[in-house]
Amino acid sequence: MNITQWLLKKKNIIIISFLFIILFYQFYDYNQKVNILNNNILSLNEKINAQDVLLNNKISNVENNLKENKQDLLNLIQATQSENQQQLNELKENVEESIQSIKVESADFSAIVNDVLKSVVSVITNLGQGSGVFFRTSGYIVTNYHVIKDASTIYVYTYDKKTYNVEVIGYDSEKDIALIKINVQYPHLQTEDSDNIQVGERVIALGNPGGLDFSVTEGIVSAVNRVVSSNNIGYVQTDVPISPGNSGGPLVNKRGKIIGINNFKISGEGFEGLGFAIPSNVINEAVNKIID
Repeated sequence: MNITQWLLKKKNIIIISFLFIILFYQFYDYNQKVNILNNNILSLNEKINAQDVLLNNKISNVENNLKENKQDLLNLIQATQSENQQQLNELKENVEESIQSIKVESADFSAIVNDVLKSVVSVITNLGQGSGVFFRTSGYIVTNYHVIKDASTIYVYTYDKKTYNVEVIGYDSEKDIALIKINVQYPHLQTEDSDNIQVGERVIALGNPGGLDFSVTEGIVSAVNRVVSSNNIGYVQTDVPISPGNSGGPLVNKRGKIIGINNFKISGEGFEGLGFAIPSNVINEAVNKIID
């Protein structure tokens, strides 16, 4: 091999080596770029996953808020419906009371008498008789204490012509109030606030005077808070005739509510139409103490 051939061979080797180096670096650079690209793709996937988790959390929060708002809205609707129903019932009661009041004004108690009489009883003892009224549920009856005082036998005769033995629950002798009971349910009357009684107000007294059948007498309130005995009760004074047997019966206003229990009358020369009833507030206080 001459020098020319050697040089040519050497040149070829150098060229090949140079090309190999170039290819190596290009391949290395390609791998670097691929790795960078893969890293960028991985970072992008991580960001996408993080955004996806954040988005899912936001969607979940929105769904929970919607559920809570939906429940709050349902609760508000139910509360509104309940309030509206209550207002409707109150309005209905007010309308019914107004209609009843109109009937009473025009018909002079005849609109309520039949219903009120169903709550009145005749209280009969071995010593005499009086009247009473179903005062509360469970068969409780209020009458005067002097009607049952010292009696060994007591029973009541109801408006539907039935007779029942009674249990004496208790009494307040100073206020002349007794509470008795039968084990049968009958309609009872509500009480009016006796502080609201007006002089001149029209009222009716119900009872069984003189052993006659149940009767009604009408009059007006002549005075209120009339103290006429040592017990310091402020009686309701009326011009309603109170006959024997009327004691313990209810004094009722035009709303069909008890304003008092007929108690006694003042009679004699120069006296006419002086009947006295125990006010409803005094009765309520005495009955509560007896039951307690």
